[in-house]
Amino acid sequence: MTVSLATRTRRLLDEARYLSLATVSTNEQPWSAVLQYAWLADPLRFLFGSAVQSRHSNDIATRPLVSGSLFVAGGELMAVDGAQFTGVCRELTTAEVQRYHGTFYDAVLPDARDRAEWTLPPSALVAPAPHRLYLVEVEQWWLVDTRTWAEDRIDRRVEVPLTELTGFQPTDAMP
Repeated sequence: MTVSLATRTRRLLDEARYLSLATVSTNEQPWSAVLQYAWLADPLRFLFGSAVQSRHSNDIATRPLVSGSLFVAGGELMAVDGAQFTGVCRELTTAEVQRYHGTFYDAVLPDARDRAEWTLPPSALVAPAPHRLYLVEVEQWWLVDTRTWAEDRIDRRVEVPLTELTGFQPTDAMP
């Protein structure tokens, strides 16, 4: 049975709990941060929260181009799947924080008790507060090419046009 690239993408977006975000500083020092995220569709975007003094936040302020990955693992070898992406990242505006606040916290804290305890109010996510919400606008998306790996055991990626990833929305609660 062949699963479509869009179906695989949807599984990754819904089941992966963290993404790895790579940045580069102005003095060419690479960095990777593991972050909880929420995703938005049409076009594909990621939301994440971070402290403004973090290394990746400082990198984003000066060099907004990012790359990243996410994966899910199952009990069987072929149940492992992953994606890589490139995009542009920026801090949300105050109006966008108001708009996406609930979306972000519903995704990263699906348990209502945890959400009540750990959710920062929107005012704690805009200047001059020490935390922010960020948005990655995905520009390119690749999946592990499971078809060719099964044939020759060479690890490849297949680019998925973003136009193939339209029409689905995030689930109400992530697992």
